[in-house]
Formats: sequence, structure tokens, C-alpha cells
Amino acid sequence: MGVGVLPPLLLVLLACWASVSAQAGTTVAVTTEALNSTETAPMTFRPALSPKPPNIPRIPGPSSGPRPSPVTDVAALCVCDLSPAQCDVNCCCDPDCSSTDFSVFSACSIPVVTGDSQFCSQKAAIYSLNFTANPPQRIFKLVDQINPSIFCIHITNYKPALSFINPEVPDEDNFDKLIKSSDGFSWNAESDVSFTTESDTPNTSKYEYGVPLQTSDSFLRFPSPLTSSLCSDNNPAAFLVNQAVKCTRRINVEQCEEIEALSMAYYSSPKILRVPDSITEVPITVQSIVIQSLNKSLTRLEGTDMLRPALVEAGAVKVCTKVVLEVKYSLTYTDAGEIAKAHLSVLLGTISNAVVPLQQTFEIHFIQQSTKPVPLSGNPGYVVGLPLAAGFRPPVGSHMWHRLLRMKVLSYWVIVPNFLCMSGIIQTMSRYGQFTVLRSTAEQDCLAMEGIRTPVLFGYNMQSGCKLRLTSATTCLLVAEKVKSLLRGQGFPEFVAPFGNSRAQDVLDWVPVHFVTQASHVKHFVLQDSCQLPVALVIEVKWTKYGSLLNPQAKIVNVTANLISSSFPETNSGNERTIFIFTAVTFVDVSAPAEAGFRARPTINAKLPFNFFFPFV
Repeated sequence: MGVGVLPPLLLVLLACWASVSAQAGTTVAVTTEALNSTETAPMTFRPALSPKPPNIPRIPGPSSGPRPSPVTDVAALCVCDLSPAQCDVNCCCDPDCSSTDFSVFSACSIPVVTGDSQFCSQKAAIYSLNFTANPPQRIFKLVDQINPSIFCIHITNYKPALSFINPEVPDEDNFDKLIKSSDGFSWNAESDVSFTTESDTPNTSKYEYGVPLQTSDSFLRFPSPLTSSLCSDNNPAAFLVNQAVKCTRRINVEQCEEIEALSMAYYSSPKILRVPDSITEVPITVQSIVIQSLNKSLTRLEGTDMLRPALVEAGAVKVCTKVVLEVKYSLTYTDAGEIAKAHLSVLLGTISNAVVPLQQTFEIHFIQQSTKPVPLSGNPGYVVGLPLAAGFRPPVGSHMWHRLLRMKVLSYWVIVPNFLCMSGIIQTMSRYGQFTVLRSTAEQDCLAMEGIRTPVLFGYNMQSGCKLRLTSATTCLLVAEKVKSLLRGQGFPEFVAPFGNSRAQDVLDWVPVHFVTQASHVKHFVLQDSCQLPVALVIEVKWTKYGSLLNPQAKIVNVTANLISSSFPETNSGNERTIFIFTAVTFVDVSAPAEAGFRARPTINAKLPFNFFFPFV
């Protein structure tokens, strides 16, 4: 068989093989990075080439055509660099990381960064770590990666094909033209029905956030209003998604006994699977049943027996009793994503023709097992009589805290002795011990009152104090330091939460405590070596009313701690002098006069999405 009779497909494959083989020799640039040191070493990889088949003429490859240029520079691309001016953990391509940061890395989260995988030849950035070096070093390689597929893009003669074409946005000028160019629209009722494929099936080992809760027959139904205020019973309850909705039902009172959604058994009979697609079932336990009469009075039943709707004739009026008006699910889950317990609380009532359509309320809450609720001082605003939430930041000079904060290791709760730590704010585990002042006792002896504190309660102005007895042998510096420690207490806070439910990780929202030292000279005191003795700590908390006029919330906007000092008094030999030390806390309402306002009228701004006619245009 001669050359001229070879199949055309074989010639094309041989041409692609020759082109790929010609590019197989690649040069790798290796860069080893340490702190202020860079070293480059070239390496060359050459694969073994097969001999050229005999009697086959060389077919010129398409190397002369234009090659696609990379859209991005992979050497400068770092997809795991999420924090500006900070080193991201295990992100080897982060330029903000140094050799000190590499010492706490375990591996590179993204070892290879490439461009478009459809090209026959493309650049690839490879990152790795050398832990044998001291300090550890980052190794960077920039290689030419060859795509072995024969269907890769080798030549580009139509550059717009490498990206999506922006569709023409319809407006009042081109709308008629776009309608004529399309074939019209059709509606298929079956297209609205979606089935769960194997790829959409949740992990069978545990529930994940947003995954529907499965039951023995289908899923746990959570009635909700969808397109209207009417209840839709086909809405599934999702894992870890707390919901509280209200919807209505149009019912016929005479048929209330036949409607399943009005029966208590409709909500308590399903059995939830412990994990998806498992055989272990968790029954729903009825926790409480409350009966509501026609005059809105509530009565809680002692038993939890199943009750069903019953039609009763009261003269000429027919009423239906024991109808479900409110349903509350309380599901307990574990750290492994399993449902441990399921509780149900229902409110049953009596309805008549006067209350049709019927409004029902549904709630579902998820509680983690073996956890205690975090005490709050308000939600969101402070409640009068509850303690102020306060804390302080770690010392700036602490190398350990600085590194942990920089590496964002403290992005979750970390328990250390007597403290509950967050990134930026540290709070004591006792809410009543976060912001305290000196507490008065019957003896009123300052030297015996150290450690006796009382919490600062929101809205409560308070004043406390003690007596300090000075003799001629007392030194000023020693007493001044002792009294200052007595007034401030152990761990005087640096920040106060603006709201009662403020989170510790929202550092920028917290209000700093402005600590001011003020010296006051008393005329009848004689100065002794210009030593100042603290005599009072005055704390002023400014708060304002925040939010709606109907339900304003208390928000702290400023906290000032003023430490007042006086000159150290001189005592005669054999005599004692008594000084009063006191602490005062004052709450000041700085709310501006409220002005009633009205919302602007709603405007209709209906626009079609930009891809409304895609892919027709």
C-alpha cells in the first residue's frame, strides 16, 4: 500500500502526534523561596521519542498559525489568597507569607495552578514546601504542561470563541426584532418537576446544612406559604434551617374531620431518619398540648394522648374542636450531623364558620446536643438590670497571640483556663464578672476588700466606697499602686459590647473604654514628693435608643472611666489620717428626639434579566 492511499484520519492523527512530540521537551523554572532569599535552578524534562515511521512523508504541522495566549498569568494567580495583607493558612502562593509562617504549614492547600485545560500547551505553577530546610522554604516551579488529548485547542483562528459572547440586551428598539428571530416560547408542564439524581443525593453518613430531613416514607413536611398566603404541604424541612412561618387554609368546617392537615397525627406520626438513607428512625415525641378556646383562653393538658378533630353542633352553629393551630418542632442533633431527638408542641383550638379561612403557625428549631445556651444581656438591646458584656484584647506584645491572630487560628472558640477566647476579644466565662466595680462592706476597710466586686448592671446608677487609714510609716508609691489595683480590679475591660447579644468576633462593633487619669489638688493637703493617690473611679456609660419608635433597643455608644487622683496627705507622727475611696457608675441617655417618618411610595422597576433570550440571541 502506497502513501497516497493512506486514510485521511491517519494522516491527521500523525500530524497531531508529531506536533505534541515536538513540544514534549519542557523547561521547568524552579524557585526556592526563604526569608529574603531566592534561588533559581533550571531543569529540563525530555521524553523518549518513538522513531519516525518509514516511508511516511513529513506533514507540516500547524505550528505556523496563531497560538492562543493565556488569559491570566498563573505565576501571579493565587486563588487561596483571601485575606489582604495577611497570610492565609496552607496557602503556599500567598505573597504575604514568610518563612516563619511556613513553619506552621502542614501542606499546600492548592499545589497546582493552571489556566484553561482545553489548550494543548499551557503554563502550570507548582508549589511545594521543603520542611528539611531551616527555616522551611517554599519551592515554586513554572512548567509547560502538555495536554495529551488529540482534541485540545492548538490554533485559534476565532478568538471570541474562547469566551462567552455578551447577548444583546432587549430594549424598546430591538424587542420586536428579537421576538421575530426566536421561534417563540413553549411551556412544558413536566419540566417543572425535578427529580433527585445520584449526584444530588446527600452524603449518607450525615446530614449537611440545607439538606431535607428524610422520613421513613418521604421527607418531613413543613407547611409554608409559597406563591401566596395559602399553605403548601410539599415544602420539606431543611437541616439546621430554623423557620417560623404563618399560612392560611381554606376549609369547610363540616369536613374538618377528613382534612389531614388539621389533625395532630399528621405532624407527629412521621419518623425521621437518623441520617440520610439509613434504617434507624427517630420518632417524634409529643412534648406538650395546649388547648385554646373560642375566647382565646389557654389550657395545657397533662397528658400527651393523640387528639383528633371533632365536629360539634352547638345549636344552629357547627364548630370543630381540637384543630391544629400551631406546630413547633424542636430537633436535637449531634456534632456528627445526626438527628438524636425530635419533640413536638402543638396548639389545638376550636374553629367555626366565622374564622374561615384558618391561619396556622409553624416553627422548627435545631438544638445541638450537650450544649448550654450562651447567656445574653438582651436581644438585641440591653435589658435593665442585666450585666454589661465586656472584654479585652490580647496584649499586642505577646508573640503567641500575635501569631495566632495573624494566622487566624482563633477564628473559632478556644477554651483556656477561666476564659472564653475569640479572635480579637477575650471574655470571662461568667457574664456577671466581665465588668465589675468595688463593692461596699460593713467594715469599709479598703485593705480587706480586695477581690470583693459587684457587677455593673445596665440602667442602675451605683456608688460604693471604703476607708483607707494612713500612718506616718505609709509610703505613697506603695499605697497608690494598691488603691489603683483596688479600684480597677483584676482584668479591667477595654471594650464594652454595644448590644446585649453582640458577638465577640465583631471587634469593630465593640465600644472602647476611654480610661482618663485626672489629678485634683486639695488646698489643705500638703504635697509630698508630688505623689498622686487615686481616690475615686467615676464610670460614665452613654446609651441611646436604637431602632423603631414602637420597640426601641438600648445601645451603648460611649464608656468613659475617669480615675481621679489627689495629692498624698502628710500625717504627723503618731497620728492617722483616713481617706475615703469610692467608685461611681452613671448611665446617661443621649438619645436624640425621635421624629416620626413615613416610607416612600414603592416604585415599579420591572426589568428583564440580561440573559432572558439566551441562547436565542
